[in-house]
Amino acid sequence: MEWFNSALGRNITFVRPPYFKIGGFGEVPNIGYYFAFLFCIYILSFVGNTVVMTIILLDYRLRSPKYIVVFNLAFVDLLSSSTMVPKTLDIFLFNHRTISYSDCLAFMFFCFIFISMQSFNLVVLSYDRLIAILYPLHYHVKVTHKRILYLIAFFWIFSVTTTFCAVTLLTRISFCKSVVIKSYFCDHGPMVRLACNDITPSMVMSGSLPILKLGCPLVFIVATYCCIGYALSKISTFQERMKAFKTCTGHLSLVAIYFFPILVVQITF
Repeated sequence: MEWFNSALGRNITFVRPPYFKIGGFGEVPNIGYYFAFLFCIYILSFVGNTVVMTIILLDYRLRSPKYIVVFNLAFVDLLSSSTMVPKTLDIFLFNHRTISYSDCLAFMFFCFIFISMQSFNLVVLSYDRLIAILYPLHYHVKVTHKRILYLIAFFWIFSVTTTFCAVTLLTRISFCKSVVIKSYFCDHGPMVRLACNDITPSMVMSGSLPILKLGCPLVFIVATYCCIGYALSKISTFQERMKAFKTCTGHLSLVAIYFFPILVVQITF
């Protein structure tokens, strides 16, 4: 652990710029026209998630374990969009690409928590679909309120703890190469690459967190649907297979909507 302690550099004065510049939108043409589109999407997301949460709270028939996860997913999606969209709208409308050092770290902290929680909620929903199709007679035994709440609580604690460690390590970095973050928001990896001192702990976090929070959940979901597909192939009639598969279409749509933009961002940067 000596390398870790030395990298933290407790007696070192770190170079912390007053602001960073978001450089991901630099080559987007006519960026101001995207404001109306993104604003409408945000309003629809805000209203839609609010309606979903309200219906689940008011309708006692929707107090099943599955809808606890759906409520948490809508809640996290609402917080995530409310964290990311306002700054993006500010860039689109006023071309304000700068963000202060402290605001950037706070933005990253909350943004990464909500992004990872969306991923973990999809994992819990895939577990729900797996049990419902493979073990329908044992569904109410294996998928209980208590078990789902424990899973959600564990993922919240894991997301907050790991994100806090990653952001805390960034405060021990000297930024003396540039203040331009080559991403669409205050992203961890592009910020680490701006450092000029020992960044080994931050690089470890930068490499491991995407695997733990995005890669592993995606692998689990894919493996889940491989098992579901195998189970559906054993059903005798086509109508029954389609009936069972239709219960998964909503979840599959959410998986595609969530992971596709993230993969695009990772490939781009």
